[in-house]
Amino acid sequence: MKEHFKNKFQVSEKGARGLIKATLLSFMLYISNILPAGVLMMFLDEYLMGNSKDKWMYIVLSAAAIVLIFIFLWYEYEALYNATYKESANLRVDIAKRLSSLPLSFFSKRDLSDLAQSIMEDVAAVEHAMSHAIPKVYGFYFFIPTLGVLLLIGNWKMGLAVILPMFFRFLIPIAFKSKNIKGNEKFHAILRRNSESFQETIELSQEIKGFNLKEQINEKLYSEMEEGEKVHIKAELGGVLVMGISTLFSFISLGVVLFVGVKLALAGEITIIYLLGYILAAMKIKDLVDISAETMLEIYYIAPRVAKIKEIKTTPVQKGKDINLKDFDINLKNISFSYDSDNKVLKDISFTAKQGEVTALVGESGCGKTTLLKLISRLYDYDDGKIIIDGHDIKEISTDALFSKTSIVFQDVVLFNNSILENIRIGRANASDEEVKEAARLANCMDFIDKLLDGFNSFIGENGAELSGGERQRLSIARAFLKDAPILILDEISASLDAENERAIQESLNHLIKDKTVIVISHRLKSIENADKIVVLDGGLVESEGAHGELIKKSKVYKNLIEKSNMAEEFSY
Repeated sequence: MKEHFKNKFQVSEKGARGLIKATLLSFMLYISNILPAGVLMMFLDEYLMGNSKDKWMYIVLSAAAIVLIFIFLWYEYEALYNATYKESANLRVDIAKRLSSLPLSFFSKRDLSDLAQSIMEDVAAVEHAMSHAIPKVYGFYFFIPTLGVLLLIGNWKMGLAVILPMFFRFLIPIAFKSKNIKGNEKFHAILRRNSESFQETIELSQEIKGFNLKEQINEKLYSEMEEGEKVHIKAELGGVLVMGISTLFSFISLGVVLFVGVKLALAGEITIIYLLGYILAAMKIKDLVDISAETMLEIYYIAPRVAKIKEIKTTPVQKGKDINLKDFDINLKNISFSYDSDNKVLKDISFTAKQGEVTALVGESGCGKTTLLKLISRLYDYDDGKIIIDGHDIKEISTDALFSKTSIVFQDVVLFNNSILENIRIGRANASDEEVKEAARLANCMDFIDKLLDGFNSFIGENGAELSGGERQRLSIARAFLKDAPILILDEISASLDAENERAIQESLNHLIKDKTVIVISHRLKSIENADKIVVLDGGLVESEGAHGELIKKSKVYKNLIEKSNMAEEFSY
């Protein structure tokens, strides 16, 4: 049962044990709830038979039943609420840890708002179901057969009169389970799509205002919300219809019990007390079945959310050993990679980037340069071939061990809404303030930091909203200076820099790259003419490699890139 809970609701080992405990307590509470009626029934039966000498025994039994109900209620509350709320916190932590171990390729296929909903909304829905629905329903699964056996032992005809209508009452929601789940899946998909649209609208608010798209965007958002409401109403109506049909059997049950009971009582097969007892049992079961059927719908409701959590928890993580790397030549052997099965971005790539040298990657946009950097840094895992560092395939090296030896400066800079000091310190968490400031100086950041009111302690807004593109880029470069890792990966670091800053940073980089394995991408080809090796990519293949002088002579692609670059500089202003 533990494995069932873990697989069906994606809870942890501890959470599954908690659900088992809560289910058992719910079952015991169901049993204890019928004890007072049973005691009353036995007392009245003996009283009407003229035997009232044991009345104190029944008073004691009644008091014991009430005490049992209180005890089970107390422990059920503890198991249902306190334990499940702790599990929801553990589940969020587990998902966060899992996300930190997944390759970047996973995030490229999932929207940020979708992941946020999985961590917050989906876990909250599972939490509510754990505390209000799952143990109640599963406890009822065990209670109904137990009570059915007791009722059949008392009188099999009356037992069937109670059980059969309730069986159909409970069976109808189960029969329509797949339809309910599909409706909920469609609704949740629209909810996530709408959430993505709202997030996109917020992120692009400047562009929307600048191009006067407010009315169009409003119409689109309202249309999507109306579509979501229609799907929601349709899904809810489906649930209401199923519940309405199944509820009819609850009322039929009482009629059947009365009809069969009166007939048996007139025939002398049961006493009036037995008839009263079975009527009470039928009423009690009706209430419990009504509650369980409704809570069962909640379990169907969370099915799409559980599927999203399962997708995160079952996605393979990047594994590897904590290898202490000492040699930092990077040898690529027949590397191939595709974002999907239909289109290979890189095909049979082979070259070596040596330690102490600068290796530049050049090629037309879309030829796979940035993708290749992501494979080398193991932000993505390649499909075929090998990337060897210090004799080890990087798939055998843990990401922690590899990242500790790698500094990456990508074109798209990510900054946090924190101080400049702490944003740079991300490069090396234990760096002193003076070391951080020296890294900022080397990255030519001081000119804009000195102008800020609080200097290094100035907060820069979400993703550095208070800074220009070039200023954000320089902070990212400062992180690389601070980390001072033996492998340095630079992707278009001069894209947002003016000529003056580019020259200043180039001088600083000359000190940074000493004895390091440096791999760089730049559309400004003049900045990489002095690279030790230039690898020319064309259509996902290595077209040629060598120094600038020899490539001018032997590579048509490189010569064409140089000509285009020179023309662009001539017409720039």
